Parts: sequence; structure tokens; C-alpha cells
Amino acid sequence: MKKTQQYSSLIKKHASRLGFLACGIAKADFLEEEAPRLENWLQNNYHGKMQYMENHFDKRLDPRLLVEGAKSVISLSYNYFPEEEQQVGSYKLAKYAYGEDYHHVIKNKLFELLECLREEIGEINGRCFVDSAPVLERAWAEKAGLGWNGKHTLLIQKKQGSFFFLAELIIDLELEYDQPFTTDHCGKCTRCIDACPTDAILPNNTLDASKCISYLTIELRDNIPSGFKDKMEDWMFGCDICQDVCPWNRFSEPHNEPLFNPKDPILTMDKRDWQELTEETFRKVFKKSAVKRTKFAGLTRNISFLKEK
Repeated sequence: MKKTQQYSSLIKKHASRLGFLACGIAKADFLEEEAPRLENWLQNNYHGKMQYMENHFDKRLDPRLLVEGAKSVISLSYNYFPEEEQQVGSYKLAKYAYGEDYHHVIKNKLFELLECLREEIGEINGRCFVDSAPVLERAWAEKAGLGWNGKHTLLIQKKQGSFFFLAELIIDLELEYDQPFTTDHCGKCTRCIDACPTDAILPNNTLDASKCISYLTIELRDNIPSGFKDKMEDWMFGCDICQDVCPWNRFSEPHNEPLFNPKDPILTMDKRDWQELTEETFRKVFKKSAVKRTKFAGLTRNISFLKEK
């Protein structure tokens, strides 16, 4: 067995042991096809007021500028689909935010994976990424054979749907590379486009993030424009509409990561409870949570916006 094949098998074995759904490997190279797409997306201001998306254009397209001597991009997916959901009729959180902040949970697993490789292979230069640096994670996941980008622009896996996080390990080790995923299994289905209340999902696998409920409730620091008043469908942090209607998510199964289990009393709080939320309760309920990103002021702004309709 070639060393590249041996090392690739070792990586996938450890990834599975650490609880990752899938692991694929692509050659670290310039993302030639993504360059004009990214440029066009930015020129159309689909990124709204996320100015940081304009930074590090070259690094987003070439991982060798992020990790010196990079030869491989290891893409991994990690399930977050919950066993239970919030009660019907309450203000809603995106499912990924029920438990602890995924950035920390998954990055710790990536660090462990990298250390395992160093122990068994030798010195490896690499970096771990979990939605925290200029990495086009869905493009790399597709190149690594993990799945395809749906019309809602999220990655879909045939046996798992789309309720999973993506993460990357970029290293200077040559490996055996997986075949890119080139088949689009969405076909003529437009359920995600039809269901989006703000018309954020455009043709040709494009998202106008400036209209996306997730952007409006998390990324946008200004007041939510009044034109969205009757279109938010009670989402106070993030949004799962395009995933909830996707036929592929009938294959989603509950995760087995205790740190992603919802904290009390997230599942049982009704609208009155959320409207009466205090900063003390916010800190208690969302300790170590991704919801802390919007802060107490941001979450109460969102709730007030929903309440006023």
C-alpha cells in the first residue's frame, strides 16, 4: 500500500472515531472555478454588510496562502440534527444553536485529529478551520467528494441531508485524493426557493445573504429593515426553513454529541418567556453558546422586531 493511501486511511479512521459523519480529501490548489463566482457575488453586494467577506480574496481561493507548503485539504462533516425541537408557536432558534458553540466543540476534535496524525506519521504543519477563517468550505467539501451544493447553497449528503457542520484540516502532507462530487441530485426540485419567505435564494445556486433571515438576525448590526416585518416567520436567531423543506433531510438522524443537546429551558420557553428574557437568564441559558454572537441586545432586538408585527 502506498504511503499516501495508508495515511488517508488513517485520517479517515481517526475522523470516524472522533464522531465525524464523513471525511474526504482534496489536493490543496487554487479554486479556479470559484474565483469568478465569488467576485460576482461580492460585486452584487449579496454579502450585505459583512465587509469581512471582501477581505483576503486570494486566501479564500488558495489554501496554500493559509498554510505554508499546504498539499491537502481534509474536509469533514459533523451532525447536529436534534432529537427534540422547540415547542410549536414559540420564537425560533436555528437547530445548530441549541447546544454549545460548535466552533469550540469541533475545533477541539480537529486538534485531537491533528495530534493523532503527528504521533503516528511525524511532524506535520497544518491548521484547523471551523467557519472561522477565509476558507470556502462548501467548495472544498464538494471537491473532497462529501456531497453537492444544493439550490440553497448548503452542502447535501445523500444519506445524511444537510444538518451538519463543515470543518477543514489543511496540512502539508501529500495524500490520496477523493473524487470530486459532480452530480447535482436536486434535479427540478425548488422547495427551498419556494419556501424562503424573504426571496433570498436566487437561481443558479446563489444566495442573496442580505435578505437571508440568518443574516438579518445574526450578522446585521443595524436595525432590521421594516420591509421584512411580515417575513421573518418568528425566527429570532438563524433560520432552518430551506433545510426543513428539503426532501433529502428525511434521512437526517439525531446526533449523538452531548454538547449539542439543548440547554434548559430552550425547548419549553414560549413567546411570553422570550419577551421577558433578562440579561441574567440570557447569560445562563446561552453560556458557551453560538447565540452569544448576537449578544443580549441583538437577541432582544430580534424579539422586539417579531413582536411588533
